[in-house]
Amino acid sequence: MKPTLLFLAITSSLFAAERPEVTLPRQTSGDTAVQPNWEETLTITVGTKDADIIGSDQRAIQAAVDHVARLGGGTVRILAGTYRLRNAVYLQSGVHLIGEGEKTVLIKESSTTTPLKLDSDWYDQEITLHNAAGFRIGDGVCLRAKDAKTGRQTVIKRTLTARSGNRFKLDKPLRENLWQMNDATCSTLFPLLSGEFVDDLRIENLVLDGNREHNAELDGNYAGCIFLQDCNRIHIRGVTARNNHGDGISWQICHDVVVENCVSENNKNLGLHPGSGSQRPVIRNNTLRGNDIGIFFCWGVKYGLAEQNTIEGNRVGISIGHRDTDNLITGNTIRDSKLNGVLFRPERGPDFAGHRNRIERNTFIDNAPEGGAVIDIQGGTESITIRDNTFTETRGGKKREVVKQGPDTKQIVVEGSQTKGL
Repeated sequence: MKPTLLFLAITSSLFAAERPEVTLPRQTSGDTAVQPNWEETLTITVGTKDADIIGSDQRAIQAAVDHVARLGGGTVRILAGTYRLRNAVYLQSGVHLIGEGEKTVLIKESSTTTPLKLDSDWYDQEITLHNAAGFRIGDGVCLRAKDAKTGRQTVIKRTLTARSGNRFKLDKPLRENLWQMNDATCSTLFPLLSGEFVDDLRIENLVLDGNREHNAELDGNYAGCIFLQDCNRIHIRGVTARNNHGDGISWQICHDVVVENCVSENNKNLGLHPGSGSQRPVIRNNTLRGNDIGIFFCWGVKYGLAEQNTIEGNRVGISIGHRDTDNLITGNTIRDSKLNGVLFRPERGPDFAGHRNRIERNTFIDNAPEGGAVIDIQGGTESITIRDNTFTETRGGKKREVVKQGPDTKQIVVEGSQTKGL
């Protein structure tokens, strides 16, 4: 064999080899991917009594989270009780938050809103409120304004850290102008659990109540019962997210998020909101009911799985749109959707639509109004496979379409469907 060919054969075999499996992992500095399976890890309990940290609001839970984070990670166990929140619990990497199921309830206190009395500029780190009644040091707040000329919305989340009368210091500078001419306001609004730029944690066995009747709306780009931004490898299991004047669970630009065995119900907006740019979400065995939309694939959500969920009584069961591609929706039961069981949004044209998604082996029962469509594919959506689904209609009245295809759609494959009453 010629030297060159011999060299190519050797290098090819090297590239094809598998690296050795890790059989005896050691805790090595900076290595979070492979670690020993420790028999006992740091655990701190929070409760209204008989706990390591005693309290009934976010301050006790936050103290435990921060303590465990300082020591390198572990678990905060929130014992049975009702905890009333005036600010978010801010999550930290490697700190798991575990409750006792229905016995552990975190509820948001009622919100208060007031206009700003004085202008604040983008470099300021303080605000002056018109009416400071209902505001306390330590409160989480949402500052909002709308530009009178352009209509641009400004939304800023901060914490009040000091005060003199109705003048408050903020934990961070504004970095945006808040002017009275743009109807600037301050509200005690925040997510119940908030994670930004954190990784590798679990949230389990909690009830999160947004107290919708007594709170103003804050949408899922900024809040939810759980709100995550720029996070990785978050596992949410056995959580009930309910009654929020916004989303149930929202995650934005977060990768490898798993939501399973959860309930998201009676939220004003979205039950589950895999948000912009989120890659590889897994949504499994959840119940999503009484929301505006059960699952909302936002912008650029790719390679996701929605499996074995019960999605019922929402306006739209599942919504897919802007560059949401290569997702699999399978084995779900979708019923009683007021508009559509599945909606592919029209977007701005084919370059922006949600292509190459698969809808397989789902059960659709009593979705859409008279004359509507169970699955509505709009805009320039392409390469959608709808296979082996069951469609049932028991309500009578004017017929519904099983699948409605817009004039600009392409390569829509519908096969193996079983229908009754449609």
